[in-house]
Amino acid sequence: MKLIDWIVTLVIMLMAIAFFCARRPAAWSCHNRARHLTGTRLLLQAACALWAALLIAANGLFSIDGLHGLRPSPVEALAGVALLVVCGCYWSVRGRRLLKPRRVFARC
Repeated sequence: MKLIDWIVTLVIMLMAIAFFCARRPAAWSCHNRARHLTGTRLLLQAACALWAALLIAANGLFSIDGLHGLRPSPVEALAGVALLVVCGCYWSVRGRRLLKPRRVFARC
């Protein structure tokens, strides 16, 4: 895939996340609104991290030329991909947890 295709894919993912996280009831307190915005931001970060990991894997590992002007070894590329995937998964879990409504009465 060309870089333009990758950028279009990223824009579509970010717009979908922003669209699905855009609901804001007027009755929310400032604390709930801050939680929702932080959760949305974490989901956007996760999407960018996973997109970058896929881009590095596709262009750094599986292409013949590699990245233009930059030729990382396969171990370095895999380490970068693994780090980005771990960060993306962590941010995704934390973001989804912040988007859920808080429980008023939790079981012990």
